[in-house]
Amino acid sequence: MLAERTKKIKPSPTLAVDSRAKELKAKGMDVVNFGVGEPDFDTPEHIKEAAIKAIKDGFTKYTPVGGIDELKEAIIEKLERDNGLKYEKANILVSSGAKHSLYNIAQALFGPGDEVIIPAPYWVSYPDQVLLNDAQPVIVETREEYDFMLHPEVLKEKITSRTKAIILNSPSNPTGFIYTKKALEQIAEIALKHNLYIISDEIYEKLIYDGEKHISIASLSEEVKNKTIVVNGLSKSHAMTGWRIGYAAGPQEIIKTMTTIQSQSTSNPTSIAQKAAVAALRGPQDCVEQMRLEFEKRRDYLVKELNSIPGVSCKMPKGAFYAFPNVEKILGKNGINSSMDLSIYLLEKALVAVVPGSAFGAEGYVRISYATSMENISKGINRIRKAVEELR
Repeated sequence: MLAERTKKIKPSPTLAVDSRAKELKAKGMDVVNFGVGEPDFDTPEHIKEAAIKAIKDGFTKYTPVGGIDELKEAIIEKLERDNGLKYEKANILVSSGAKHSLYNIAQALFGPGDEVIIPAPYWVSYPDQVLLNDAQPVIVETREEYDFMLHPEVLKEKITSRTKAIILNSPSNPTGFIYTKKALEQIAEIALKHNLYIISDEIYEKLIYDGEKHISIASLSEEVKNKTIVVNGLSKSHAMTGWRIGYAAGPQEIIKTMTTIQSQSTSNPTSIAQKAAVAALRGPQDCVEQMRLEFEKRRDYLVKELNSIPGVSCKMPKGAFYAFPNVEKILGKNGINSSMDLSIYLLEKALVAVVPGSAFGAEGYVRISYATSMENISKGINRIRKAVEELR
C-alpha cells in the first residue's frame, strides 16, 4: 500500500499541460505552448564557460551538503547588494532549485495540526508541499481589483492558534503582480503579532517592469527578517532552469535543520552547476537586463491583444513573465463551463496550450506565459481570438 500522504497530492497541472502540448507536437502538430514557465533564452555564455571550466578542472565530486563557500559568499553579496539584507554563511542553504528550497522549509517547519496561509492565486506546488508534510494549507482568496494582494483584514480572519506560517510570492506566479511596500508592512505587522513565519518566494525578483522596484519583506526590519525565510534562485533570472540551483536565507536554526534534512535526501546540489551559479551572481548582469527588456515588450503586446478579444480582460502585470486574463465572460458558452474546459478546448481546437486558473486556486482565469518568441505570441493570440469567436 502507498503512503497515505500520497493520496492528498496531485501532479503539477502546469507540467501536465506542457506534457500534452509536447505529445501533440511530437505528432507533427504546430502547437503554441503558453503553458510552461521557462525562459526561452539560452543560458548566458559566461555562465556556460564557468561550468565547462569546472568540468575540465575536475570539479566533479561531492561538495558540502549546503553548497560551496564561494557560492554562499556570492549569494550573501547579492542579498546585501540587491535587497539590503545581511547574512552569514550559516544563514544560507543552496539546494537543487528554489522548489527544493521550499520543500526543505516545509519539512523543517510543518507538521500535523499546523496551518499554513497561502494567498490564491498561488503557485501550484505550495499547497501540495504543505500537505506532504501533514499540515493543512489555508487558502485565502485575493481580488483582482486589489492586484491580487493579500488584504490585511482578510488575513487576520484566517489566523488561528494553529497557524504556523504565511507563504508570499512577489512577483507572483501566476498573476505577475508585485506586493507594494505598504502591503508588505501590513502583512509583516500581523505576522509578528501572531508569531508567524513568513516564507518569501522571490524567484522572479529580477523580472519587474514599468520602473517598479522589488522589495523583500525581510528588509523591512531586523525583527521581520528574523521570522522570514527568503527563497530565490537562478532559473528565471539567468535562464538556468535545468541547472537546478536555488537557495534559502533565514534564521540559523532553521537553515541548519534544513541542511540536515537535505543531507538525508539529495545531499549537495550539482558541483558543476554551483560553479556556474557563482559566475551568474558575480559576472556581468547585462544579460539579465536584456532578457527583462524583451519580456517587457512581449508583455505589452500580449496584454494589449488579450484585451481586444471579446469576453477577455487582462490587467497589466508588473513582473514575472505571465499574463493572467479574466475569462469569466466566456465560460458557459458551448459547454465551456470552467477554465479547465477552456484550456482543453484551446489546446485541442486551436493548438494553443494555456494553464487553467483552477490549477492556481482561481477559477475564471487562465495563465499565459510570454516566455516565448514574439512570433509565437502573435500566432498564439490570433488562434485564441479565432477560437473564442467561434464560441459565440
